[in-house]
This record gives sequence, structure tokens and C-alpha cells, in this order.
Amino acid sequence: MEYDLIAPCYFGTERAAAFDFKNIGAKDITVTDGRIAFRGDASIVAAANLWSRCAERVLIRLKTFPARTFDELFDGAASIPWEELMPADAAFPVKGSSLSSILSSVPACQSIVKKAIVERMKRGHGVTVLPEDGALYKLRFSLRKDIAEVMLDTSGEGLHKRGYRRTSMEAPIKETLAAAIADCGRIYPDTRAQDPFCGSGTLLIEAALKAMNAAPGLHRRFLGEHYAFLPAGVWQSARAEACEKMRRDATFEGIGFDIDPAAVELAAANAKKAGVEKHCRFFTADVAKFSPAPDIKVFANPPYGERLGDADEAARLAHILGERLTECPVRGAYIISADTDFETHFGRPAARRRKLYNGMIPCQLYMYY
Repeated sequence: MEYDLIAPCYFGTERAAAFDFKNIGAKDITVTDGRIAFRGDASIVAAANLWSRCAERVLIRLKTFPARTFDELFDGAASIPWEELMPADAAFPVKGSSLSSILSSVPACQSIVKKAIVERMKRGHGVTVLPEDGALYKLRFSLRKDIAEVMLDTSGEGLHKRGYRRTSMEAPIKETLAAAIADCGRIYPDTRAQDPFCGSGTLLIEAALKAMNAAPGLHRRFLGEHYAFLPAGVWQSARAEACEKMRRDATFEGIGFDIDPAAVELAAANAKKAGVEKHCRFFTADVAKFSPAPDIKVFANPPYGERLGDADEAARLAHILGERLTECPVRGAYIISADTDFETHFGRPAARRRKLYNGMIPCQLYMYY
């Protein structure tokens, strides 16, 4: 059986996210702002969760229908064969959103969708009570311009939670966004990369995982592994295949620097949890002493005013980084910042820019070659 699948992602990361799904053999891939739609069977559901570097989660789209009234919303949700998807004791919380729709009250819509599912489940399973003390099935709905989508979450925790970053420094960059930045930088098995503001090490760790062709979800679990209608074997096969595809001979080298010794210690611990400690090293150093070699690719998420609160200090650090990279030219520099005057502070315009979001903060990825 094939499923309609939806993978939401941050704005600006769509192309990288779509590439991951193409690589696993997904069909009918469609890219729109902030999401990727595709088709595939149960093995694609498992592989999409395991291999997606940039998407936030993988959802099965169960039905799309007009919903201008609560009756239409109820009938549409109740028409889905829930009894074929979930056992009678399933726990099924419902979350949703509404944008530019007549049905604008999300709590009211959640109540209607939940009620529709309960009624269908009772009829389908021939019971009068649903205890909801069994396996967890997370349900989502979306209302956009009076069109409802009802979806089942197969990921559980967001896919940015790879499992290696238990703790982080202040204002960390998400793993999925870091992976998209690494994608822009064209990481290869023999790439040498450095980060002068490494923080918890996420940019270099994600670059190392990409260089090793290591599936980012290899060391975590997914909610869909407990769904009765998805065979357990597809998850086992996906993990086994991922292990076989890993490039264990990759020579990638990532070196990170931070002025905070606690950040350096944490980055090293995260790299070890991610299994890339042989490829990533971290040192305490000031950006004023940053002197990369000509063959280095630089990835950086420097402090900026909206992220850490001191705009003047952020401007000073951007200026220092610009001076260091002018004195020490590199193969490429990929710097994310929300500072709209970053290029002025850095000292020269970027060769290319790409709009990205770090959480809810609009940023630009400034690319220098």
C-alpha cells in the first residue's frame, strides 16, 4: 500500500529536504513553501524518517476535504477508517492549526475532530468505551483556506532531535537547519571545515554526518515503529541498509572554536554521542585569532543581536570575522545571521544569499566563495 506523505520543514530548506526524499526512492515529490509532499509505501515511511536531514517530521495524509462548517469537518474526519489504523485502546491526541479559514477556532476544531474519531472508532471496533491507555498515535489537522487535511504523525519528536544533543548552549541552531546549511556548502567525504563560533557543535556535527553518509535518525526511535499497520520489518530493514551505506572511510575533518570553554566541552560530548568524535575536534579560542587554511570551508552561526541580545557586540564580531577571512581566504564561508547589516559589518557583500529561519527568527545565509 502506498501513502500520501507530508514533510514540513523550515522555509528555505525545501530543496535540501526534497533531495533526501528523492534519494530514498519516494514518488511524486512536490515542493511548496515550508513542506514537501511525496508518495511511498511503508518502507518509504521508515526511510524518510531515518534519512531526512532537513524536514521536521513525516506525516501520513489521510484525507483532504472542504470544511467550511463544523458538520463538514466532522463528516470528513469521521469518514476516515480509523478502526483500520488504530486499535481500540489507542491513545490519540489531536493537534491542529487554522489559517485563512472560516473555522478559525483551533480548540473548537480539535474538539470536533476528536469527537468524529471517537464515534468512528466506537462503531468500527464495536465498543462503547475507548480507554486510550494503549499505544500512542499522534493526529494532526490543518485548515488552510477552508480546506482540511487530517494527518497521522509517524515521527513523534521532531526529526531535528537526532539524539546526540541532550543539552546545548544558549540560542542553539536546530540540527535540521544546520544540515541545510551544510548542504549549501557541498560537503564531501574529504571536506575540511571549521567553525569559529562552534557553540554546541551542531554545524560541524551535521556536516560530519553528511560526509559519512550517516542517516541522521539512526540512533533514535520513531512513533510509527509502534503503529500496527506499519510492519516492524520495514524499520529494521531501513536501519540495516543505513548501516551498510555509511562511509566509514570518510576523511572529513571538522574543527570548531569557541571562546567559552563550557561550549567546547559540550561540543566534544555531543560529537561523541553522534559518533563523529574521530572527525570533529573543538578548542577554546577567540575569533580574533581565527586563521583557517585556504582549503577550509567555514560554517558559522555567530552571535547576533536578536539571538543573544547585544547588537553592538554582534556587529563587532562580524567585523572581526570579516577581517580574519579577508586575511585568510578560504574555499567558502557560509554564515547565518539575522543582522540585516551583516554585510556592512563583515566588510563586503556576499556572493549569494538565501533566506532561512532560525526558529521564528528570519535570517540570511551569507555565502562567500
